[in-house]
Amino acid sequence: MTRILVVDDDPQIVRALRINLRARRYDVDTAPDGAGALRAAAQHHPDLVVLDLGLPDMEGSEVIRGLRGWTATPIIVLSGRADSHDKVDALDAGADDYVTKPFGIDELLARIRAVTRRAQPSGEALPQATIGRHTIDLGTHTITGGGADVRLTPTEWQLLEHLLRHPGKLLSQRALLQDVWGPQYLTETNYLRQYMARLRRKLETDPAHPRHLLTEPGMGYRFKP
Repeated sequence: MTRILVVDDDPQIVRALRINLRARRYDVDTAPDGAGALRAAAQHHPDLVVLDLGLPDMEGSEVIRGLRGWTATPIIVLSGRADSHDKVDALDAGADDYVTKPFGIDELLARIRAVTRRAQPSGEALPQATIGRHTIDLGTHTITGGGADVRLTPTEWQLLEHLLRHPGKLLSQRALLQDVWGPQYLTETNYLRQYMARLRRKLETDPAHPRHLLTEPGMGYRFKP
């Protein structure tokens, strides 16, 4: 049975999540603050953490960094803050996804299922993916289907590979710039806009209305299988 650690200082939210998660046969542990979260994670080794950013004793991003020091357990952030920078910081710290408050329980449950599936070992180091009519093979760096010869530059391949290796996960602008271009380009968000536009033109059936290479405004990018 999947064990979930819920970290939030709002008793009503904790109670609602505990009831709904247990009704769906999840084991649930709770913590009201960051220190309690780190203790509970070390004691119970949850399969997934649902974490509020606004905790009374420390920032949620600090909790994420503390967890990432020793575990790869998936983390879904709950955020009631309007400033997207808080969410970006959490994603850069190592969160896997975020849900904005107020949230619907069905949306959160869907995110939990998706993150849990991604956390399962697939045994496939070099995956294939489908975008529109194209099949992308990361092992051979080939693209088939669609009736046209699609060629990507090395940088386009690198950016695409980062997205395809994390299906469904939001990758922040900062993380992509760091991993693809390097630390000196962390503010060059125009690079991402230009390269994502090029990838959509080459791969999406309707580049103006992409279905797979998605933008989260002000946040980052996501590959939707």
